[in-house]
Amino acid sequence: MKYLKTLLGGILAGISISIGGTVFLSLDDKVLGAVFFTVGLFTVCTFGFDLFTGKVCYVFERDRDYAVGLPVMWAGNFAGAWLTATAERLTRVGPALQEKAASMCAVKAGDSLLSLFILGILCDILIYIAVDGFNKNPHEVGKYLSLFFGVTVFILCGTEHCVADMYYFSVAGMWNGRTLLCLLVITLGNAFGGVLLPLMRKLR
Repeated sequence: MKYLKTLLGGILAGISISIGGTVFLSLDDKVLGAVFFTVGLFTVCTFGFDLFTGKVCYVFERDRDYAVGLPVMWAGNFAGAWLTATAERLTRVGPALQEKAASMCAVKAGDSLLSLFILGILCDILIYIAVDGFNKNPHEVGKYLSLFFGVTVFILCGTEHCVADMYYFSVAGMWNGRTLLCLLVITLGNAFGGVLLPLMRKLR
């Protein structure tokens, strides 16, 4: 039952991030798209959904059950992203989303694995800044500024977020062996980047 709740929380988080991805693809202005993508992490943090890239940051601070739940969470994120993308492809906005996502995903699939890994690390450093700031900043405005800056900056820097990429590859209809490998490498980069700052802070 515990892991079923984690799976459902993961699905809801995947849907939330996919909505952020949808608005990003729908806007021609990259800066504006990055700003409104924030709705995804805002929803996840506000409602307590289970997003792999945020939760992995605390794996060394929690127990074994927490660590075991992370792959379940990742699977739920994937399911939520895929369901959202599949539903959108059946709507009138689907073709435009698919076309724009396909262009983005071609770049990702053509990138080197080392590049994807490093961009995954950088992304989750910013996700940690966003999530930890939301969780621990004593000021209400500061909480939301953490989300705003963390998410907006990771998008504008061109870094790689595995759950967002689950959505982009799904809406583009570009799943194959290569894109799955890219996603796994990005996931590893996100995991490494997510724990990097927490571990370094303990050494200070």
